Amino acid sequence: MLTGTEVKAAKTGKVQLKDSFAEVVGNEAWLMNAHISQYSHGNRENHEPVHRRKLLLHRKEIDKLLGTTREKGLTLIPTKIYLKNGRIKCELAVGRGKKLHDKRESERTREMEAEARAAMRRRS
Repeated sequence: MLTGTEVKAAKTGKVQLKDSFAEVVGNEAWLMNAHISQYSHGNRENHEPVHRRKLLLHRKEIDKLLGTTREKGLTLIPTKIYLKNGRIKCELAVGRGKKLHDKRESERTREMEAEARAAMRRRS
């Protein structure tokens, strides 16, 4: 459920889904931490850029998402927002968070790549 200025800003592509997620609370689905910039021609009735927004889903969809997110470590991640038949839709994906050892491994590879790049710069 978006307000008028949120819809206009989303149609112009002023949406950022970085660090956003969705959750089911009290039999309702909510989109959290999604940043929709304020509409440039909006007046004092303009919206807040970051706040929780209600997702309009069918009861069966909400029940299905609630069942999958109850599983350990699973979360709902919005992958894209798009316009279809005059409505703004949000595509959700179910993902599992990284374990601590996975984070260490990816940090180690990132550091090795940075060192290799620095060595190449020093050499040339």
